[in-house]
Amino acid sequence: MKKFTTAKFVLPLLGVLVALVLAEPRSAKWGYDFRDGAPWKYETLIARYDFPVLKTQEQIDAERGAEASVKVPYYRYSVDVVNGNLRKADALVCEAYPELRNIVSRTLRDIYDRGVTSDDASVGMLTDENGRQSQTIYIQKDKRASEFPADEVYPLSAARAALLAAVKAELSDVNADSLLSAGRVYDFLEPNLSYDAQTTDLVHSQSEVYVSPTIGYVNAGQLIVSEGEIVTPEIYQMLDSYKYEYEHNIGHATSWFSRWGGNIAVSICLVVLFFFCLLSTCRSVIRENYNKYLYLLFIYTASVVIYLLADKFNEYYIFLLPMALVGLYMQSFFRLKSVFAVYLMTLVPMLLFVQSGIMFFVMSLAGGITALYAFRKHGKGARQFLSALFIFIAEAVVYGAFILFGTANFNHIRVLIMLFAGSMLTVAFYPLIYLFERVFGLVSNARLAELADTSSPVLRMLEQKAPGTFQHSLQVSNLACAAARAIGADEQLVRAGALYHDIGKTANPQCFVENESLATRADTAKYHKELTSLQSAQDILRHVTDGEQIAHEKKLPQCIIDFIVTHHGTSVTLFFYNKYVREGGDPEMRDQFQYKGHKPCTKEQVLVMLSDSIEAASRTLGDYGRDKLAALVNGIIEGKRSEGQFDESSMTFAELKTVNTVFIDYLSQIYHERIVYPKRNNKQ
Repeated sequence: MKKFTTAKFVLPLLGVLVALVLAEPRSAKWGYDFRDGAPWKYETLIARYDFPVLKTQEQIDAERGAEASVKVPYYRYSVDVVNGNLRKADALVCEAYPELRNIVSRTLRDIYDRGVTSDDASVGMLTDENGRQSQTIYIQKDKRASEFPADEVYPLSAARAALLAAVKAELSDVNADSLLSAGRVYDFLEPNLSYDAQTTDLVHSQSEVYVSPTIGYVNAGQLIVSEGEIVTPEIYQMLDSYKYEYEHNIGHATSWFSRWGGNIAVSICLVVLFFFCLLSTCRSVIRENYNKYLYLLFIYTASVVIYLLADKFNEYYIFLLPMALVGLYMQSFFRLKSVFAVYLMTLVPMLLFVQSGIMFFVMSLAGGITALYAFRKHGKGARQFLSALFIFIAEAVVYGAFILFGTANFNHIRVLIMLFAGSMLTVAFYPLIYLFERVFGLVSNARLAELADTSSPVLRMLEQKAPGTFQHSLQVSNLACAAARAIGADEQLVRAGALYHDIGKTANPQCFVENESLATRADTAKYHKELTSLQSAQDILRHVTDGEQIAHEKKLPQCIIDFIVTHHGTSVTLFFYNKYVREGGDPEMRDQFQYKGHKPCTKEQVLVMLSDSIEAASRTLGDYGRDKLAALVNGIIEGKRSEGQFDESSMTFAELKTVNTVFIDYLSQIYHERIVYPKRNNKQ
């Protein structure tokens, strides 16, 4: 087996650790769970800091809708009107009351400074359909618009009344109205503010009405809720505001060491837990296939970082994430029992760092489990959309349960739309499996199924050129798969590996006894009759290197090539070696009769090696009694073990015993005695 150093396993884990630390939020998570109408199950809660009580989104929308209907009118200030009338006032002559000019001039300036509108403009106090009026107006003067209280502006009639009142106050002994009329002083008052309907409508259509997001304030030390008290809507609003303040402000106010130290400590725990999960469920992966180990770390890191960042940017984004894909990406390369445990560990950080983490955890778990089983039946073509629909239903049902429980504080229609879109994204991103195959040098279960199809080009070539070897490969495949099922090995990989293990024999099919019937003439001498023992051995040994070459030419995956170069390991062609020695050959030439392959590294490769030897040897038995079959199987397994062929594999002694029994039972069923049918006497 290829040995991997400790550093090759630890360094990727450090990369996972760094990614988690950077993706995790920097503030502590709220430690209470509450819902409207339920009793407060914790100790009495006293505010530890001041915080504003936030309005609900419904309250803000309602206020914004009410305010949006009131337009703030725009008026244009006319300097020409003001200056013209002030000049008239300064030129006013009244010999009986010379002080009248100063009174009128001063009063007109004060009135024009506040502004005068026509009476029919209703002082700009435009009303909405409910009769509500704007309390302010904008006056544009010198290319700048300023806001003024609407009630400080004079309608024309009110301005004249103000002028009359000012004159009366100064000249109390005269008839002020007659005096102003006689001097045509009232004509000095004209509207200097003109209503601009176009600008009013334009600004109103482009502006957003500001609504205060708060409804009150809670001081430190104030009671929020008592133990056992029912959480009313008002208390719920205070609790929600307290939670928001804690998570967005107070939690960030902790020291740098606390924030980063806490993240690092939690991340170390998560990485260690994940690694031990791999040890308990995928130990053989860690020992036998480093690329699969890297792939698992990549899927874990990518999925955790993506949903943590999504929750950080917008709490609704996480509903859109197709978390079920994580399980499907794992299922494509691993067995189901391993996938479930690893997928569960991938969701654990969600409980710790995501808002409403429990709800998202259960939803993702339900959607993932549904996907794992649905895609096994409906994972091809358009049927994938049916599986996606099942995922949506499972997640929607869980979300509905949390609505009934009172903890789903979201816009439900928006959530369901995003859940549906997320489930459809499962179909859209599912083909990324083939990209991961290339990047990590893996072979998916779907690819193995394609390879195991006997109509594939390479297997068709094997059937045509070496039909006896093809039939042998089929039997080896069946025998090895039976053993794989018994010990929990990868049956799909075993099947494909067994079918291709002897493709090297297509280069010289007549060299092998199972293909001798290919001779074109009945009297053609057998292949090995004219060869020396060494020459025969060399031709036999060559089928491993020929098979490896053919596999590379046909672009077969490396995992299949591994079966070709390990199915004989480093064993010896004993038949020709013993013959060579009997004929007087040098026993020290043993290496010339030895396969130049590699010892099996995985359980699957061991099973194909044993099945190949046992299936071939079983054809030489004359007696197929169970004792004879048991002796054959025991002898081959023990022989391989004593040669050290299993030294680099993870096959245990207990598993070898199980495999031994399976082989004997399987061969007993193949070679069981059959009923001899009596012949019927034909009477003339």
